[in-house]
Amino acid sequence: MNENLFASFITPTMMGLPVVILIIMFPSILFTPSNRLINNRLYTFQQWAIKLITKQMMLIHSPKGQTWSLMIISLITFIGSTNLLGLLPHTFTPTTQLSMNLAMAIPLWMGAVLIGFRHKLKASLAHFLPQGTPIPLIPMLIIIETISLFIQPMALAVRLTANITAGHLLMHLVGGATLALTSISPPTASITFIILILLTVLEIAVALIQAYVFTLLVSLYLHDNT
Repeated sequence: MNENLFASFITPTMMGLPVVILIIMFPSILFTPSNRLINNRLYTFQQWAIKLITKQMMLIHSPKGQTWSLMIISLITFIGSTNLLGLLPHTFTPTTQLSMNLAMAIPLWMGAVLIGFRHKLKASLAHFLPQGTPIPLIPMLIIIETISLFIQPMALAVRLTANITAGHLLMHLVGGATLALTSISPPTASITFIILILLTVLEIAVALIQAYVFTLLVSLYLHDNT
């Protein structure tokens, strides 16, 4: 119980060197191509899920936006697998770090915005000033729309960081309470253990949902600019 509550969010090191790059690369091992004539069930499920997500994500996009399909699928696969692996005991979840989530959100957002200014300049500039705006409100609305545009990547990163971090903290607190109550009140400990199991199931769902929400918002930003 004396363990630091935020110890699991500290970037792990080995011989004084951070190993976060190895942790980030680890999920790619789980998605290796198969050369078998008949694939196993896991690989078949992976391919089915990837095709389903690709179909849903690319449904609203133009042919120009559909060229980003590989990036979109890679993004949701990486975030989802990283979130799920972070639920295992004694593991580190890179998506709890705001710096990493910003490193994902800012380039994707900037790429989508630059594509919009390159191919749809008039439509992109029109978002800063809605049609029919009274003349006295024009400067204020331009400032507000500009701020809202630059807040988009921050909102992406903060949403993912907050949801994953809050779930890990809650699991840590409930797990610590269950361990402490084991010797004090076994019936109460059994109740908190059931709550911990239900919370773990909820966190699995949150890990997948947050990966989907992050990728969906990136896809919508891309759709607005292509």
